[in-house]
Amino acid sequence: MSIRVRIMGRGTRRRGGAALIELLFAMTVLMALSFGIAEYGFAFMVKHNLQAAAREGARAAIVPGGTNQQVTDAVAVMMKAAKLEGSGYKVVVTEAGTGKALDVSKAAGGTMIQVEVNCTWDGVGVHVLPTGMGGIDPKRVLFAATVMRKEG
Repeated sequence: MSIRVRIMGRGTRRRGGAALIELLFAMTVLMALSFGIAEYGFAFMVKHNLQAAAREGARAAIVPGGTNQQVTDAVAVMMKAAKLEGSGYKVVVTEAGTGKALDVSKAAGGTMIQVEVNCTWDGVGVHVLPTGMGGIDPKRVLFAATVMRKEG
């Protein structure tokens, strides 16, 4: 019995160091996954808010008498509500399909109006993972666009 205890005792001491190294590797992978989930989850939230802002801008653009300033203001209200007003976002209003800049106050009824809102990840994102480990590139542009038909 004493021999068996002594042998198990030696094996346990050796196993302790190996368990610590295995824990180190496992925790590194789990932490990278956790941070990646947080970073990409935030990116999806930003994308959703950009889409909501573009939709509100398009709704402001399609009504008779709508102006580009009203489009910009509607987008600004949504971005402020999402706490993204300091993200350096840009609003682009074009005629859908052609990509030409459009003055919505002069657009004829039936014109397809596209409102795009975009910003760079550097201006809005959390950078918990380096790009080499799967993090989002700070220069990546997040954008959302909505197309609606002008009323009237």
